[in-house]
Amino acid sequence: MLKKIFNLYKILRKLAVSGAPDVIDEIKPLPGFFKFIFSIFSLGTKSKYDIKNKTSGEKLCVALQGMGTTFIKLGQFLATRPDIIGGEIAKNLERLQDKLPAFSTNEAKEIIRKEIGVKSYSEIISIDEPIAAASIAQVHFIKIKVKNGEKNLALKVLRPNIHKIVNEELDALMFLAYLIENFFRKTKRLKLVEVIHLLKEITNVEMDLRFEAAAASELYENTKNDNFIKVPKIYWNFTSKQTLALDRIDSIPIRDTERLKNSNVDFKKLSRNLIQTFLKQAVRDGFFHADMHQGNLFVDTGGNIMPIDFGIMGRLDKNNKKYLAEILYGFIKRDYNKVAQIHLLAGLVPQNTSKDELAQALRSIGEPIFGQAIKDISGGNLLSQLFDITEKFNMQTQTQLLLLQKTMVSVEGLARKLNPEANIWEISRPILEDWIKNEKGPESKIKKTIEVSKEVLEKIPDLPDVMDKANIALQMLAEGKLNLQVDGSKNIELEELKMKNMRNNILIIFLGVVIGLFIVF
Repeated sequence: MLKKIFNLYKILRKLAVSGAPDVIDEIKPLPGFFKFIFSIFSLGTKSKYDIKNKTSGEKLCVALQGMGTTFIKLGQFLATRPDIIGGEIAKNLERLQDKLPAFSTNEAKEIIRKEIGVKSYSEIISIDEPIAAASIAQVHFIKIKVKNGEKNLALKVLRPNIHKIVNEELDALMFLAYLIENFFRKTKRLKLVEVIHLLKEITNVEMDLRFEAAAASELYENTKNDNFIKVPKIYWNFTSKQTLALDRIDSIPIRDTERLKNSNVDFKKLSRNLIQTFLKQAVRDGFFHADMHQGNLFVDTGGNIMPIDFGIMGRLDKNNKKYLAEILYGFIKRDYNKVAQIHLLAGLVPQNTSKDELAQALRSIGEPIFGQAIKDISGGNLLSQLFDITEKFNMQTQTQLLLLQKTMVSVEGLARKLNPEANIWEISRPILEDWIKNEKGPESKIKKTIEVSKEVLEKIPDLPDVMDKANIALQMLAEGKLNLQVDGSKNIELEELKMKNMRNNILIIFLGVVIGLFIVF
């Protein structure tokens, strides 16, 4: 427990010294109590981060980056959650650069040898110095033996002890969030503990490179027959929890427009391919690269898009895809009552919500669109406005839809940078029309009817057994022997129980010290 208290002290000290609280206070005023606490923890030190002569957003990014991996990840996560921190801070955090100094190649070699085993390690001919270093891992180019000679790969290696460092700091942040929620009841609505807990789960997945390899492999399988995109292939013999091996990308960064011009890449075609490739991933496959910024996209001389870094991926289930299709169709038809009804039927807004009032709010988004030149309309901004409006009606947050909206804004912005005259909706039309047709057309209805019928027929032999179990369950429920609590909340409850126990222990220690001082003096 003393170690956890010490970790909490270090976190508070790091926050105070970074200057981040002052920057947040510039953007959104903090309560006086928080300013007082951070001023105490910053006594005797000066901020070591250069945040003068910068905008508030730049200052915040510099401060978070200077505090290391955990806070970089926290900033990246919060950038995707404007519903929690507000649109202005989220927009500022999108500038956060995930770059840290590299660790030594000798350390990397030791990790690689230990992770992939002696046999696979013996197949590596050479390991170059790191070519890129981020908060969680760094990348080396390696050369391996193959049947026909040699092959060049990129090898991602996790930072030493990063798992322990990040988890200790996140536990301290979670306890801090718990204390804030308990002392300031108004902050309960922000669900700070839940946010840090979710970040911890996401980061732990990200720190197991086998998950990223699996995501890259799934995207590769989904798109291997598509034109204009080439996803690097994963090499599983050199992939483990702390290492990830994939094809080396010998191409041009999409941000390097001069080199692209010199290679005679057609910018109009590239802009179109970028939009259509993203939409195919999202609406056709329901699985998309959710970090498609300029640093993660490359282009070969044939104009093919080559994505890297598969740590952040988005997934849309059938309900989310159907919701998007219905809403898009409703907006196209200008049937706002229908769109409002969809929100109510899907349980996205409380059932006591006035359908007429919601339809009126939706009209305030839709009608201005029809007065604009279609090429100037942003699908990402349209979704953003939709979520802002529906939030006022207490719409439940759909994390994956927020991720889709954020990625769509990035992709559209990049497409327009490549081709300022790009008509996003004309480019999107063939993909979206096929999607809506598949979701709403007669073929789709027949297919769904067959699927439902098949499921029913398959379950008929089990029906007597199911009915018996249902009767037993109802009887146990009536007797209070059955707990229907959702498993997903148990982890958070367990964490809160641990923190409550820790808080009580701290209070006991504090009281013991006070009583001891009274006895002595």
